[in-house]
Amino acid sequence: MDDSKVLGEGKIGKLLFRYALPCVLSLLISALYNVVDQLFIGNSSIGYMGNVATTVVFPLTILSLALALLMGDGASAFLSLCQGQKDTEKAGKAIGATLGLTFVVSVLFTAICLIFLDPILMLMGATETSLPLARSYGMIIIAGIICSFYTNVLNPIIRSDGSPIFAMIAQGAGAIANIILDPVFIFVFNTGLEGAAYATRDRSCAKPFDGVCP
Repeated sequence: MDDSKVLGEGKIGKLLFRYALPCVLSLLISALYNVVDQLFIGNSSIGYMGNVATTVVFPLTILSLALALLMGDGASAFLSLCQGQKDTEKAGKAIGATLGLTFVVSVLFTAICLIFLDPILMLMGATETSLPLARSYGMIIIAGIICSFYTNVLNPIIRSDGSPIFAMIAQGAGAIANIILDPVFIFVFNTGLEGAAYATRDRSCAKPFDGVCP
């Protein structure tokens, strides 16, 4: 069957398997990355305080993910409707508008987090002891969060465009890159918690969505 017709004429069971399985696998890989990340940090010279610092920063990354998926999933649903109507012009405009909105939201999110970082971290549970580490880790994570916005916005759009395998590879490649880079930065270069943050930032920029990484 022609790929352009598979979503409209394919069997629901096969389509569910084709699209849901890569999505689930990519989420499992990302979850594995989070576990391994904490293991490397906990066994570094910083120890459990490194895990405390990353846990305090984690809600910011989840919030950015939620905002990105809000835009990406909305755009992908609209793209699917346009494909059903064979209206490629409207689909192109919608994706362009989504990318523009992503830039505005990600820049505002980054600016707010950088300006009010300490109060936000204290609100998230940072103490006087963990705040310096959380600030050091958070500054690096936030500096690269625009990349994360774009990758998470583009991923569901690519999936809706008929390339679920490519979307899975993109999601998984970043997580695997981070698993490899974490021990290199932390133990080989001896950069501690900052190294873990740089590895995570490189993970966001490693996915094959060219043109969005600084």
